[in-house]
Amino acid sequence: MPIRPTLELIDAAARQNVGIGAFNVIHLESAEALVAGAEDAGLPVILQISENCVKYHGGQLTPILAATSEIARQAAVDVALHLDHAENESLAIAGIESGFGSVMYDGSRLPHEANLATTQRVVALAHERGASVEAELGEVAGKDLPGRSAHEPGVLTDPDQARAFVAETGVDALAVAVGSRHAMTERNAVLDLELITRLRDAAGVPLVLHGSSGVDDATLVAAIAAGMTKINVSTHLNQVFTSSIRRSLTEDPGLVDSRKYLGPARIAMAAETARLLRLFRGA
Repeated sequence: MPIRPTLELIDAAARQNVGIGAFNVIHLESAEALVAGAEDAGLPVILQISENCVKYHGGQLTPILAATSEIARQAAVDVALHLDHAENESLAIAGIESGFGSVMYDGSRLPHEANLATTQRVVALAHERGASVEAELGEVAGKDLPGRSAHEPGVLTDPDQARAFVAETGVDALAVAVGSRHAMTERNAVLDLELITRLRDAAGVPLVLHGSSGVDDATLVAAIAAGMTKINVSTHLNQVFTSSIRRSLTEDPGLVDSRKYLGPARIAMAAETARLLRLFRGA
């Protein structure tokens, strides 16, 4: 099937008030697992390649994008490709020029005016090329700001600022800070559901939940009902993948053929992908 425009899948989910999963690719096995899970669920999925993934692959975007694109094209369900968390403007531009259906330009750490100006430039180029842009407003900390509380003043996204930011930049989707954090390995985040609804009404574009690995199933369903649409998951699925590898190597410490432990890990990740997609859709 042809690779779908990301915004097409997000808008369809928003109209139905359901969630769509956006899951991170790290290597070939994860891309295969995510598509296999989506096919098992019979539901669309967004495959994300992050700036950190590009760094892991030697700073080269083309090889991992080419492999992921081919897996997406062979899928029996709708798949979109998204460049995730590009804090570098040049990488966001490279993503647009490389054919991603959408890019996330994350200028949330810049001063507000600089974030506005840079996001406007990225949006102008993306729209010219038929791509869409996700931006972040607020602070979804975690990976490199572990000491920050997800609920302290200045962290949560302000609805009035969200309305103005969308109007001034023309972004197509907005990642907002509502209580989750990146790279959580326990699912105990407390989301501000009332704030999600206020942000949905204020922003007027689909909302994106980052740090969803730290949110339990019931809260994810409630967040989607409150107004979240694109649900990003990475750490949780990586935990499933890695736990399977640990089991395989514990059960047979003499394993040397990586296919013997990567294969079961790919199956485990696919199963959890399907479960999450069904959960988001059922919301």
